[in-house]
Amino acid sequence: MEITDLQIDSFLKTIEPQRIADVETLIIIGKLLTGKNPVMWGSIVGFGKLHYKYPSGHEGDMPRFGFANRKLALTLYMSFDIIQYEELKQLGKHKIGKGCLYINRLSDVDLDILKLLIKKATEDVLKYDFVTIID
Repeated sequence: MEITDLQIDSFLKTIEPQRIADVETLIIIGKLLTGKNPVMWGSIVGFGKLHYKYPSGHEGDMPRFGFANRKLALTLYMSFDIIQYEELKQLGKHKIGKGCLYINRLSDVDLDILKLLIKKATEDVLKYDFVTIID
């Protein structure tokens, strides 16, 4: 995954009206919790930069925390293994993938729990021996 030239302001102009407040809130949360400004990684808004290299030799770069505005849900990228977090039980309406959290609307979840999950996940990802912080 690579950082693109698309600017956040240009990206925000493409967001449907019913989702714009949620996207703007996630940008504020991302900046607050990572201390990094958002940049576009294709269609993903990302904060910070990590490099990973699996024992298999597969490697790449990714944001420390990121999210995408997908048709069916907001997709949050924040861990290699999201299912490990007990706080998911208190979060509210969501779905999960291996490393992704899917939320229809931020009003469906407890924002304090969401912030805690993002904070824990972005700290925990640094504990993996195959991850290096770039930015």
